[in-house]
Amino acid sequence: MSLPRKALVLGGKNGLLGRAVAGALEEAGVAVIRASGAEVDYFDADGLEDFLDEHSVDCPIDCLVNAVAYTQVDQAEDQPEEAYRLNASLPALLGVVALERGLRLVHFSTDFVFDGLKLVPYRPEDAVNPLSVYGASKLAGETALLSLDIPDLLILRTAWLFGPGKMNFVRRMLDLAAQRPELKVVDDQHGSPTCTTDLGRMTADLLRAGAAGLFHTVNAGEATWHALAEEAVRLSGLPCRVLPIPTSDYPTRAARPPYSVLDVSDFARAAGRRPRHWKESLAEYVAGQALAPLT
Repeated sequence: MSLPRKALVLGGKNGLLGRAVAGALEEAGVAVIRASGAEVDYFDADGLEDFLDEHSVDCPIDCLVNAVAYTQVDQAEDQPEEAYRLNASLPALLGVVALERGLRLVHFSTDFVFDGLKLVPYRPEDAVNPLSVYGASKLAGETALLSLDIPDLLILRTAWLFGPGKMNFVRRMLDLAAQRPELKVVDDQHGSPTCTTDLGRMTADLLRAGAAGLFHTVNAGEATWHALAEEAVRLSGLPCRVLPIPTSDYPTRAARPPYSVLDVSDFARAAGRRPRHWKESLAEYVAGQALAPLT
């Protein structure tokens, strides 16, 4: 199976992830329609069908990419209905549309489906046990899609996103580092920092390979939030010290998995390559785009 000819990317106009995925697909030669919630009501199945028809006149859309999600992890604890609406109900609706129209469907999930009690990277088939409403709502989205038996379905779990154009953890740390002599950042949560532009290319690689199923798609290597922030500040040349603190010194509304590093072996086998290390991606981001105006 080759790349789709034309893809509709929900969240492709304004989202941190959606814009990167849309860009990577365009780079790979796919015709891309970037959609925002202002143009089409994602929850209106008939309206979505009309939108697909309208943009399939010259070349039929054959792939639907869902890069829309409720990602406010702490806020989700107080807004579970909205979190489940975007993270579970919407994927289920899109799954039905994809199944009925014979579309390839790409959906993004998260490392927060795990409880973080392992000490080695999580594989896609490992047991899930989310600690937060956000993680549970994303898992519910995965479950809903897998129950539909959609041919060529891709569910891509990712983590700790940073990338151009929108606010993200790295950008926030650099903004603060430019204003303060020191930062205190949690150093006992371990995960997989991931550049959105790399994730977009991983998505294109899996589509090109005709892969289907559940994959972990993150940059190689692992880090703590402190290590990620410290490396970003070092690369920026800002004279700010980044000090490590335990999670207990920075309480949050939602519990985080203490260890959620993701194993990318299945991706590497399917795509024929391993992702580059997060430090390489971070260096490129900091050098070229980290402090560019947000849009």
